[in-house]
Amino acid sequence: MASELSGLGEGVISSFDLTDKRWIGVLRSDGSQDELSLREVFAQAGSLRRLVGDLPTQEFALIRMLLALAHDVFDGPRDIDHWDDLRSDPDCFAPVPAYLDRHRERFDLLHPQTPFFQTAGLRTAKDEVFPLNRMVADVPNGEPFFTARMPGVEHLSFAEAARWVVHAHAYDTSGIKTGAVGDDRVKGGKVYPLGTGWAGALGGIFVEGDTLRETLLLNLVAADTGELDIASDDRPAWRREPCEPGSAPRSATGPRDLYTWQSRRLRLHHDGQHVHGVVLGYGDPLASRNTHQREPLTSWRRSKAQEKKLGQVPVYLPREHDPARAAWRGLESLVADRTETMQGQEAASYLRPGVLEWIARLVSDGQLQRNYLVRARVIGAVYGTQQSVIDDIVDDHLAMPVILLHRQDRSYARQAIGAAEDADRAVRALGDLAADLARATGSEQEGPQATARQMGFDALEEPYRRWLASMAEAGDPFTQRQQWQRSVRQLVARLGDQLVEAAGDAAWQGRTVTDKKGGTLWLSAGLADTWFRGHLARALADPDDTGPGDGDPHPSDQSAVLPKPRHGTSGSSTTGSFETEVRV
Repeated sequence: MASELSGLGEGVISSFDLTDKRWIGVLRSDGSQDELSLREVFAQAGSLRRLVGDLPTQEFALIRMLLALAHDVFDGPRDIDHWDDLRSDPDCFAPVPAYLDRHRERFDLLHPQTPFFQTAGLRTAKDEVFPLNRMVADVPNGEPFFTARMPGVEHLSFAEAARWVVHAHAYDTSGIKTGAVGDDRVKGGKVYPLGTGWAGALGGIFVEGDTLRETLLLNLVAADTGELDIASDDRPAWRREPCEPGSAPRSATGPRDLYTWQSRRLRLHHDGQHVHGVVLGYGDPLASRNTHQREPLTSWRRSKAQEKKLGQVPVYLPREHDPARAAWRGLESLVADRTETMQGQEAASYLRPGVLEWIARLVSDGQLQRNYLVRARVIGAVYGTQQSVIDDIVDDHLAMPVILLHRQDRSYARQAIGAAEDADRAVRALGDLAADLARATGSEQEGPQATARQMGFDALEEPYRRWLASMAEAGDPFTQRQQWQRSVRQLVARLGDQLVEAAGDAAWQGRTVTDKKGGTLWLSAGLADTWFRGHLARALADPDDTGPGDGDPHPSDQSAVLPKPRHGTSGSSTTGSFETEVRV
């Protein structure tokens, strides 16, 4: 890179020290945004709300890097007592500056021998330098994504480039890449797909506190946590030998290693003022199966297909996020104790994140008050076309009282999970209503059914989030659940009213349809509404609030029904109870 700097004048630099230069975006507690150096981030963590990245995935990648650094500074925490000492000390990050001084050379983005998270001298056989859209995830090759940088990225500041270097190791896409000199995997000048960056395979989850200091401490999982297996030589990338082209296959040693896993080989090209190009290739491969004892920041699912293929039981893979499913609908994967998901002596079908096992330990041991609220932050990338592009990014959160994670008192968690299931059953009934109304007119059913289900989940999302947060002060989780069921029935019934009133004359007139048993019946909006009310009452197990026709079957259960027409003005309801306002 030295030749790039020759002949340039003022403003040219040959070093960008990430320990002192400002490059990490932050949101302060007063709502203002800023950029800070590594030293400043730790020194001011108590007055910062959170990190701010160019993308949510960048924020997650940077949080992981900061956690690796903190774990290494403390060489722990070793156990809960050590963690409690750190949390009780307002100046717990005081050792960070001395640590950064010792490793300053490895944090220089432009160092000639050991550039931060890069491979010095990395080159292709033709000495190609590629555009920055190879590295900047909001401009995937050939297709813009969440960007104001069209038509491409011509140059980056050193601060921007540093953030994208961290992100590339975590979330870079797969696909065919140009091979680097010295990489024995090169065939015909190319390296064929080896998968995304490590974090790209995860359904990322971490715990947010009120400040960045609190967030970092809550996610510092103690080394003696039973669900983790951390090797004694676990350490981050900057305390390992600099990466060479190609790979050195090995197993991960623990969180510090995985949080900074070098899944790529990079080299930035710059002119002393800006970064204008990059060489980017594959780095160290790592299989994601059964790394749940080393990687705390994701949920895990059991894979029967992999068990059959490998002849090994159990096999767990990271549980990736579904962009169509909000975090509150997947509450069970966050709070369910793994012993509750086991059937007989079989292994659990899924495992909640190790970081939430750690929070469960803190609340069960009395380190966190039962009504303490934490935010489970959910971040992930959704890849398309053989993982060669990023199609979507998931960024969601769920505020919940830590009592839901208590290991000895599981009643709160069970009722919270049950409440999410209540919503799912009620919305399923709403979708069936929309399908029946469409069927009554001879129309296509899948579209209206899906639209109605989405409408139901959208309507219930914020009420559920408020209800879940209120569990922190609930004296009786069972009473709290009953209140939720009543609210769901009232809200979803109103949505049903809207669907029926909007169904049109053809639906009210109805038509003859065939049921699953081969019989016939006259299906109209009136009958569809009657079925809906019955299904809703049964779905929410509320026998004290039933309406007429609750026992009437669905067309699959009955061969012929001739309902009475329903009369009333627009906006009316079949029962007065549905006019009650929903309060959660």
